[in-house]
Amino acid sequence: MRGPAGPRISLQDMRSHFPCATRLPMNIGKGEMMTKAIMIQGAGSNVGKSMLVAGIARACVRRGLSVAPFKPQNMSNNAAVTADGGEIGRAQALQALACGLDPVIDMNPVLLKPETDIGAQVIVQGKRTGTLKARDYGKHKATLLPAVLDSFYRLAQGRDLIIIEGAGSPAEVNLRTGDIANMGFASAAQIPVALIGDIDRGGVIAQMVGTHAVLPDDDRALVKAYAINKFRGDPTLFAEGMEIISARTGWAPLGIIPWFADAWKLPAEDVMDIKSRQGGNIRIAVPRLNRIANFDDLDPLSGTPGVSVDIIEAGRPLPADADLVILPGSKSTVADLAHFRAQGWDIDLAAHIRRGGHVLGICGGYQMLGQTIADPDGIEGAPGSVPGLAHLDVTTVMQPHKRLTLSQATYLATGDKVSGYEIHMGDTTGPDCARAWLSLDGRGEGAASADGRVMGCYLHGLFGADAFRTAYFAQIGKPVSHYDYNAQVQTTLDALADHLEQHLNIDALLALAGPVVSQNRAQQAPD
Repeated sequence: MRGPAGPRISLQDMRSHFPCATRLPMNIGKGEMMTKAIMIQGAGSNVGKSMLVAGIARACVRRGLSVAPFKPQNMSNNAAVTADGGEIGRAQALQALACGLDPVIDMNPVLLKPETDIGAQVIVQGKRTGTLKARDYGKHKATLLPAVLDSFYRLAQGRDLIIIEGAGSPAEVNLRTGDIANMGFASAAQIPVALIGDIDRGGVIAQMVGTHAVLPDDDRALVKAYAINKFRGDPTLFAEGMEIISARTGWAPLGIIPWFADAWKLPAEDVMDIKSRQGGNIRIAVPRLNRIANFDDLDPLSGTPGVSVDIIEAGRPLPADADLVILPGSKSTVADLAHFRAQGWDIDLAAHIRRGGHVLGICGGYQMLGQTIADPDGIEGAPGSVPGLAHLDVTTVMQPHKRLTLSQATYLATGDKVSGYEIHMGDTTGPDCARAWLSLDGRGEGAASADGRVMGCYLHGLFGADAFRTAYFAQIGKPVSHYDYNAQVQTTLDALADHLEQHLNIDALLALAGPVVSQNRAQQAPD
């Protein structure tokens, strides 16, 4: 379907295509505060929505607005523990940081955590509600709309602006019935949409025009504008492409956003974003587990001077020259342990330890290092027990209760403080726990082998603390330079905001934001 032909828009004209709105007028009517919202959707997965929302949020906060991020439904095993005792997608935690806020469950009311190729754990408003197969969730998701709207309206109270992130693509119209992630939510809350295309993978004109063509009329009417992301080279070469998209869709162009080279310095959301990073002579090997979870533990290491992080894909051996092997978290520990063995990594790990190498297991990786993993209630699959890698004298028993907590710990070797979080469903005990190497809430946490070369714990976020990171590498005989990871994240968010201020017409985007009308709650939410 062809949209109305629009004016020919050059790059120079894009920023003047709309009336200037340097400050979004939030006080509307008779002195009443009116929250506004805009939804960022993608013409495909991994087009950069999460990062764009973070950058736009930081830019708007710097303009003096009170901003909060929102994602109705996310699918990720990289979760963050919230201040109010739940869990949300890690991307929403980064977006909250960009807004200067603590993450709360209302920022991501539905989180799906894949456990198998066809099933996922369902988290609603921060709490685990069960595990559903994809087909069953497709029937169930419409029942979650009231919870999604409840979180959205609660989050919007007292804010100037809510920036909403979609999931996947609205072009997947076969999933439209009961949708809560994209147009289903935008329609229920009557929120305008800006669509983002990814030119880096090619075919971006087809992405945008094709999305316009397949959307139902009511959904199409909610899309007001678009932008092109991840451009490499001279953006003026795509000026004609922008004119074609505008003419075919009638959507307003917001800009061509060049590739942001420092994106890797921000925490990754998607497992596909985890990449090896060559940075120095200290080599850390990390096996990529099928259900790797909470891999933000790796982000501070990737930027540490003198450190190279090598993500080991299936089929590759663990490198013989690795200084440290990190076994990361897992959403399905028993299944990932079987995958680990299937690659021959158990043999490589034993050889690494015999050569004097160091091993650190975090959460699921910690459980794998023990003698056995018992799952009497069948939490991860069939009830039973499996042998672990036996490099720590501990055993783990899976429990139905998930521990979710933000924690402050002390590294016992040096007294350095560490802020992190726990998110796990097992209890680990055994003789090597007597060599706990963290003090956490007045108790010992973690375990270590007699020679100290193999260590494990449940605390995520360790390496985000500069003092701990420096002390740990000194302890294993591989000293590294000081590096303030948290300051770098803040600096990178500011650089991202600067990047978007230059290349995205944020004024026009804000002018498109629609009011969050409280009556929508009664009118749109199902009984």
